[in-house]
Amino acid sequence: MPAPVPRQRAIPAAESGQAPAAAQSTGSAPVSPEARTTAPRAADPSQSGTPDRTGTAPDRAETAAHTNLTLLLIEDDPGGSPIVPDLLDQSGKPIRIRTARNLTEAERLLTDDVHCILLDLALPAPGRTGDGDELAVLKHVLELAPRHAVLALTGADDAERGAEAVRVGAQDYLVRDELDGRLLSRAIRYAVERKRSDSAERRLAEGRVRAQENRRLERGLLPTPLLDGSPLRFAARYRPGRSRALLGGDFYDVVRTPDGTVHAMIGDVCGHGPDEAALGVELRIAWRALTLAGLCGDQLLGTLQEVLEHERADDEIFATLCTVDIAPDGRRAGLCLAGHPSPLLARPGVPARLLPYDNNGPALGLLPGARWPRTQVELGAEWSLMLYTDGLIEGRVGGTGERLGQEGMVEMIRRQLSEGLRGEELLRTAVNEVRDLNGGELTDDVAVLLLDRAV
Repeated sequence: MPAPVPRQRAIPAAESGQAPAAAQSTGSAPVSPEARTTAPRAADPSQSGTPDRTGTAPDRAETAAHTNLTLLLIEDDPGGSPIVPDLLDQSGKPIRIRTARNLTEAERLLTDDVHCILLDLALPAPGRTGDGDELAVLKHVLELAPRHAVLALTGADDAERGAEAVRVGAQDYLVRDELDGRLLSRAIRYAVERKRSDSAERRLAEGRVRAQENRRLERGLLPTPLLDGSPLRFAARYRPGRSRALLGGDFYDVVRTPDGTVHAMIGDVCGHGPDEAALGVELRIAWRALTLAGLCGDQLLGTLQEVLEHERADDEIFATLCTVDIAPDGRRAGLCLAGHPSPLLARPGVPARLLPYDNNGPALGLLPGARWPRTQVELGAEWSLMLYTDGLIEGRVGGTGERLGQEGMVEMIRRQLSEGLRGEELLRTAVNEVRDLNGGELTDDVAVLLLDRAV
């Protein structure tokens, strides 16, 4: 059975609402609403000031669908719509009208090109009893059309229900006996613009809430160092490469195990998106759990590689990692590198230098069954150990196009140490200088952590 054709009326008329009477005074035969939507209309330019409209009806209908406002009137008058006068939009184009006798028909006529709904509140709602909710029909329409502007239509003695309809969700209410073309046209335009404004404000508020929730989540995923009982001082600096993000693919952590050993690590998942950030968090949490469980060195990195292989979205994703375990006396450390830059060690009276890089193993996720040798390092009595990701060394230097590199970073840190910078101030100054040398924000994530032992 073919679907019934929607009743539509495009009524060109003056906003005064008196066009129907004027039409009858000319003595012309009445024209049905259906005919007015399809038949070409001739106009006398000398009288109306409007040029002749040529072309077929489908051409004009297609143009109207893109430019004209469309009103869906929901009322149960079987004879048409004497309650709605002729309407023009702000540009003088006729407002198209569709009429639905009930909510079932309204649902079928409620297509994307409808801009506003005029609802007669006297229309019975589905399943409504005599003592039911007086605004049940409005609530049903608001559920049916959450993105459309809605105008409520009431009787002259029912203004209180109209005001309640606005409180429930309608954009405005109109009194049936006071309707004219100018008032209704203005009310439709106002309702449509108010709905757009409300929708934009709601989307903005929802976006703000989501952003706040994401920030709280990201802050919660950043590590809290576990160094209770250790004489070492800790500082860290983190700058994600993604715009307006708090968390990137770089990750770090520091924990002290019951035997007094301080374990530190820093890593970098390839890529800069939210998936890489999530994987970095998983690897950090797995590292902390494995470290507290007593794993270290090659055994720990091998297990982390298994975690990476199971959690990554693509077989080509890998992660670099640097782990350091500092003996309880603070004078020695074990170093494991998995495709990661070597840490920087600074001691009083000795120029800062990079720790040995000879036993660097492959990045996690590249070679199944890989091994990562552990190198023993002498730290001394007083020292500073800086772990960092490659975002700190891959920034450009001025307009030369050359990268800062590890050598440039070492020279920069030596100079900053000679100026008396330490701890948080040293890291903040280093990251800011790298950004300034780059000529703007760095595109890669940057993570730096610093452990200090003083006598």
